[in-house]
Amino acid sequence: MTAMGDGIVIVGGGQAAASAAAKLRDLDSSIAVTMICEEPVLPYQRPPLSKSYLSGDMPLERLVLRPQEWFDDQNVAVRTGTRVTSIDRGGRSVALSNGETLPYDKLLLATGSRARRLPQKMGGELGGVFTLRTTLDADGLAPVLDKGGELLIVGGGYIGLEVAAVAAKAGLTVTVVEMADRILQRVASEETSNYFRDLHTRNNVRIMESTALGELLGEGGAVTGARIGDEMHVDTDAVLCGIGIVPDVSLAEEAGLTTDNGISVDSYCRTSDPHIYAAGDCAGFQFRGQQIRLESVPNAIHQAETAAQNMLGESIEYVAKPWFWSDQYDVKLQIAGLNSGYTSTVVRPGKRDGAQSVWYYQGETLLAVDAMNDAPAFMTARRLIDSGASVPPQMAADPAVALKDFG
Repeated sequence: MTAMGDGIVIVGGGQAAASAAAKLRDLDSSIAVTMICEEPVLPYQRPPLSKSYLSGDMPLERLVLRPQEWFDDQNVAVRTGTRVTSIDRGGRSVALSNGETLPYDKLLLATGSRARRLPQKMGGELGGVFTLRTTLDADGLAPVLDKGGELLIVGGGYIGLEVAAVAAKAGLTVTVVEMADRILQRVASEETSNYFRDLHTRNNVRIMESTALGELLGEGGAVTGARIGDEMHVDTDAVLCGIGIVPDVSLAEEAGLTTDNGISVDSYCRTSDPHIYAAGDCAGFQFRGQQIRLESVPNAIHQAETAAQNMLGESIEYVAKPWFWSDQYDVKLQIAGLNSGYTSTVVRPGKRDGAQSVWYYQGETLLAVDAMNDAPAFMTARRLIDSGASVPPQMAADPAVALKDFG
């Protein structure tokens, strides 16, 4: 391990930040560790924001990753409600929003990402228009679900569809507007899109694909409706903007660090400054010859723990093993691998009613699997993909071939 007089500073308050702090403390009980969290709460899970937290089934204390007692016991300093305003790379220090300057030996940027917003000219600043990325966002949206009425969701990605499921179950009239040809087009196959379109339609959610939002309409500063396409008008009591997220790289860019689809890191999670590391949603890295980011809890944990080990002097390469999940109504979608570059798909029926999996191939090579209420298919696919193994497409598509025979 490397002796560090000024210790390690972690910028961020999400899964990556919390995972790095825990790993650092596991490896070294004496090094100074300080976390700077812009939000006024301790680091917390984000996936439940669009599901169980939004619906009221998960309270804030269960959302928080570790209680204050853990940070006190582990001697990890946490500054909540504090923002890092700049990085002095030459002096190895960060300036804080309270006027303080904090020195570091190593710095971890776990700044995460921010939700895209609709531009002001489209009505994005009207009251009743929400994004969903923080507890504050979810706390603002929750009363809309309690009140009922009509909800317009702009964007047919996972966040939009998860909120649509919660809102529909709460009794709201829900419309999803997607500019692309189909929902989930950026991240999933046509078969997976069809599965979830049918699921939402059965739950009385109106899905409008190949349809662009013209503008939001309002009265007295509050949203009342929307113009869809060239002529269609819909009334609404609230709008959720679910048009994706962007990595929070502003601090890194201002410090002169290299960015490319996130804060660029090497295989050891180091940025272009050897004293600064990055992990989680904000970090861009090479995977199968492409610069990517992985917006997932497993990546945030694994990448942050690898960064922690390397900040303490080890030389461990980060090897991404992507997997994700989404919960909508009574369907759990589990995704193993990354389908980028797929050339074909096959659909495999599951044993449960309505269960199925979609297997993505590049030629004969298995890249990824979407498993809907089919945990055995997910676990088999994850084992195959993580080990670099494959299974012929015709074998994957044949339900007469047992998963245990996949090798």
